[in-house]
Amino acid sequence: MESEHIKGAANKIAGKIKEETGDAIDNTEMELKGKAQQQKGRAQCAVGDAKDAVE
Repeated sequence: MESEHIKGAANKIAGKIKEETGDAIDNTEMELKGKAQQQKGRAQCAVGDAKDAVE
């Protein structure tokens, strides 16, 4: 399922940007939110992989 992969990739990229921005401005909360968003993206990609395997 392409949409899950696209959403997952978008969340991984956005999360990485948040994480790096938080690191640059010394904002731990933003860094953690970025890492969490990256995990969400990885999970979405895994769901997409599972859906592809079933099809």
